Amino acid sequence: MIREIKDRTILDEFTESFVNVVEKHVEYIIISGFVAIAHGRSRGTEDIDMIIERIEKDKFLELYDDLENAGFECIQSASGSIIYDDYLMDNLSVRYIKKGNFLPEMELKLAKDALDDYQIETKKQLPLTGLDFYFSSIEMNIAFKEEILKSDKDIEDAQHLRIIYSDTLDEKEIEKIKSMIRERYLW
Repeated sequence: MIREIKDRTILDEFTESFVNVVEKHVEYIIISGFVAIAHGRSRGTEDIDMIIERIEKDKFLELYDDLENAGFECIQSASGSIIYDDYLMDNLSVRYIKKGNFLPEMELKLAKDALDDYQIETKKQLPLTGLDFYFSSIEMNIAFKEEILKSDKDIEDAQHLRIIYSDTLDEKEIEKIKSMIRERYLW
């Protein structure tokens, strides 16, 4: 399927400026709803979801300082140590905004398990988006949305991605990921 690059949105620009800081410090992926939105799906969102590789506190504090210097602030705390110790190390996400703006938000979390590590290992740049950063694979997004998230919005996102990538989807990879999800999340 051939598609023209879309005009850049506020979400695109916010994500790009955040990624420009993060990628200097750590491996990352953009996941969830923004993946479908970046592929032309028309639906609202106020946040972008990012998973970063698990890092030590000193490395996170360097990232934290660079985000602050680039004009970002964490909603939960103005202390990098508190963010790391009380949120990220407890597998909780934190939200960043541009100083002076309440939206959009970047929801940031550390990779918490082998499934998150696999998402980062299989990250992709997706040329159809016109955006120069890394996403979790299309197969990963479809599997999560169909297997665990399952809201109407998530199912519609998965259907949208299935249509766009109908010629290149790896159904065996989707089933492999769904199996990994069932092992991790469902009992």
